[in-house]
Amino acid sequence: MPYYRAQVMEPNSTTPAEPAASDPAERTTESADREFTTMSGIPVRPRYGPEDLRGDAELKIGEPGSYPFTRGPYESMYRGRNWTMRQFAGFGTVEETNERFHYLLEHGQTGLSTAFDMPTLMGYDSDHARSLGEVGREGVAVDTLDDMEALFDGIPLGEVSTSMTINAPAAILLAFYVLVGERQGVPSQKLAGTIQTDILKEYIAQKEWCFPVEPAMRLVTDMVEYCTDEMPRWHPISISGYHIREAGATAAQELAFTLKDGFTYVERAIERGIEVDSFAPRLSFFFNAHIDFFEEIAKYRAARRIWARELKETYGAKKPESMRLRFHTQTAGVSLTAQQPLNNIVRTAIEALAGVMGGTQSLHTNSFDEALALPTEEAVRVALRTQQIISHETGVTNTADPLGGSWFVENLTDELEAEAYRYFERIDELGGMVEAIRRNYPQREIAESAFEFQRQLDDGEFTIVGVNRYQTEEEEVPLHRVDPALEQKQIERLARTRAARDSGEVEATLTELRRVAASDDCNLMYPILEAARARVTEGEMIAALQEVFGTYTETPVF
Repeated sequence: MPYYRAQVMEPNSTTPAEPAASDPAERTTESADREFTTMSGIPVRPRYGPEDLRGDAELKIGEPGSYPFTRGPYESMYRGRNWTMRQFAGFGTVEETNERFHYLLEHGQTGLSTAFDMPTLMGYDSDHARSLGEVGREGVAVDTLDDMEALFDGIPLGEVSTSMTINAPAAILLAFYVLVGERQGVPSQKLAGTIQTDILKEYIAQKEWCFPVEPAMRLVTDMVEYCTDEMPRWHPISISGYHIREAGATAAQELAFTLKDGFTYVERAIERGIEVDSFAPRLSFFFNAHIDFFEEIAKYRAARRIWARELKETYGAKKPESMRLRFHTQTAGVSLTAQQPLNNIVRTAIEALAGVMGGTQSLHTNSFDEALALPTEEAVRVALRTQQIISHETGVTNTADPLGGSWFVENLTDELEAEAYRYFERIDELGGMVEAIRRNYPQREIAESAFEFQRQLDDGEFTIVGVNRYQTEEEEVPLHRVDPALEQKQIERLARTRAARDSGEVEATLTELRRVAASDDCNLMYPILEAARARVTEGEMIAALQEVFGTYTETPVF
């Protein structure tokens, strides 16, 4: 499908050049006439004025809550409803994470966000050989329906929204969650939350996959179809730029690759025969909040405008809800430093403020000790208090889009939008996002950006306080440690589940799962749900699907 082409203009030729200072005394600082850029490399001029607004500014900027949603998805924004404070949590076994969930809710968190450990993310059970030493280390281990039920013990799923960060095995974890809801008496129609499911960014950046690209995309589309029919309050995909940015992408690349992934999911669903206005309102996004304050705000504003335009002009959406991009934000993990870790509190506060000023719908603030270990309770509390201070003490929530109309911010929004469309054109030339991934195009672009940033850091062109300037002796902070005994505890729990289930029912459901996977006319969510009921483990379901779909090996990028 052809994209609406954003008008790409050269910098305004009528903008007066900055006069050269003939006398050094006229210069306010030694660096006044050096070149400044954003982290994406967009030139930043000494000052901006009305002549820097491109095209029909009134049409492009609009009003909060109205197309093209540049100024925010809702008219009243935080005056009407605050963003959801959703701290990421997960470590060890389900009991430990359940305790942390209750701790966060008691301290004012308004939504849950679940981090799974590496074996769960990769589709391995805790007793798999490749899971050794990784169980519960960087998230919670969930192998079975019993684990999911214990994870949410005492938490009413009909009253709280839950986000789950998992991609390749997302359909299986969603099935576990649906069945836990049933056990609590909460039907799937009343469950609210988001599951990430964004498999394309896995091939681009995070590298946690189970299947080749095409069958993985089929599974994603099956989930979209299932949620459209059965889970009207659930967001089946959180299209994620966060991990793309963490891999070394610039803000412009994060914007372009994330939106192109989103358009690809829309196209696959439309090809399936799903009406765009029936599923698009429940697609959400997940963006990074990095340290370049104004560029991040402009990125969010450009994302809303591009999404609204393309859903309307290219994909034929009629409902405003389909065009209204809503997103979760997490402060940049890659910006955290092991050196002088208390500085990370300041970084996180600035990044969180950028997310709020950019109009986020939910927010996770990283803890200051996360460059060293999983966060302690004290660090998590400080991170949550950071959001609460922004919300209640700063006044930035009192009006919608407080930076709207800023000549600098609007110009930067236009620049990022134009850069995104340049990437769209290149990806289209390659045959679309799936083919571009196969050819390693986004992977190579990100690798080159990461290399260039490291060069700038090494050469002192970019300063990270405490790392390449203002160094001090290393500080020691108390760290959270995961008890190694928890791994054996999880393996023993898994063995008990296997021993107590009906082996005949297990094999029957796995046989049906393989049969449906081999056909093109059935939705995989239904046999996955039945296998979950039979206490089939995540790893067993993944292995059964791999018998049909195969596995994936990436071509290295050099």
